[in-house]
Amino acid sequence: MSDDDAVDVESPDDAEGDAARANGTAEAAAEGAAGESAGNESADGEPNGDARRDGEAIAAAVAEHDEALAREVAALEADLAETRETLRERDEEAEELTSKLARVKADFSNYKERAKRKQEDIRERASEALVERLTPVRNDLLRALDQDEGSDLRPGVESTLEKFDEVLADEGVESIEPEPGEEVDPARHQVMLRVDSDRPEGTIHEVYEPGYEMGDRVLSEAKVTVSTGDEE
Repeated sequence: MSDDDAVDVESPDDAEGDAARANGTAEAAAEGAAGESAGNESADGEPNGDARRDGEAIAAAVAEHDEALAREVAALEADLAETRETLRERDEEAEELTSKLARVKADFSNYKERAKRKQEDIRERASEALVERLTPVRNDLLRALDQDEGSDLRPGVESTLEKFDEVLADEGVESIEPEPGEEVDPARHQVMLRVDSDRPEGTIHEVYEPGYEMGDRVLSEAKVTVSTGDEE
């Protein structure tokens, strides 16, 4: 065999080197492809890693903002509820104070009315007490006139009686002197005795002593005699 027809046979060391070089080339190509795909969108249009991270960051910021707004709204609602409760309590206090003021005004008005009536009652009682002391004197004057018809003292007694009556009239005092034949009024007449007369039975025969009244109050009843209805 000639040298030209000889076949080159690789040594084991050369084969292993060629395989290593081929493997390194493939790995490098794979890393390059992976790097290239990392910088671009995937074949189906999904965003790359940076875009996903940006989207997640924005979503997290929005969520945090929403939570902050929700907390602020909740705080405002709590403040509003507290303010409404405070206003309700103030309204109740104002209503209670208004009611108390109305009661105090009513009590004060009633007090003034009672005090006024009390003063009037005191004045009336004072006048009544005076009149009750004076009316017997008037009756004595009347009896003096009956007994001393021809006395020189009669004109003076009559004049004194007239002035006395004027004083009593000024105090609102009226005499109770029923006419004979009138019905007996137990509230204004005091029956002293019953006598036989031509007057109807049970009616007044004669006034023994006048009574007196002041306003709607009887100070003393008129003392009267009452007819039995039988003539002597």
